[in-house]
Amino acid sequence: MKKTSTPTAKAQLALDNQFCFALYSTNLALNKLYRQLLTPMNLTYPQYLVMLVLWEKDNITVSDIGERLFLDSATLTPLLKRLESAGLINRQRSRQDERQVVITLSESGRDLQQQAAAIPEAIRCAMACDDAALHDLKQQLEQFRQQFQRA
Repeated sequence: MKKTSTPTAKAQLALDNQFCFALYSTNLALNKLYRQLLTPMNLTYPQYLVMLVLWEKDNITVSDIGERLFLDSATLTPLLKRLESAGLINRQRSRQDERQVVITLSESGRDLQQQAAAIPEAIRCAMACDDAALHDLKQQLEQFRQQFQRA
């Protein structure tokens, strides 16, 4: 006997019905916009995220940055080396624990914050939604992330 898939099963597997694809394709579009905004600053999106963490709290360890960004040190280390080569950060072994590397902003890294200040507003304008809707969406995504991490 030949098995046939039901329309419901077929619809469930349609690309346009996938939450993951909506999220993925939205992320691609968002990264493209960030690329345009970050190119004048000579930053990639992951580098920008590191800089956001450091502008929020300077003089922190690689593991602290990784915790904030959900990245491991193997992913962060080459990224941090590039930021150091660009003169935006300094990396030093911790005096308290030599196994830890402490990251601090350089003067150029601190100065870059002023240039980056317009980026969140540019993203908000591109999204064409009000602050409340953006806040709600962000909270929903954070809840999804937590649920996926528990799954």
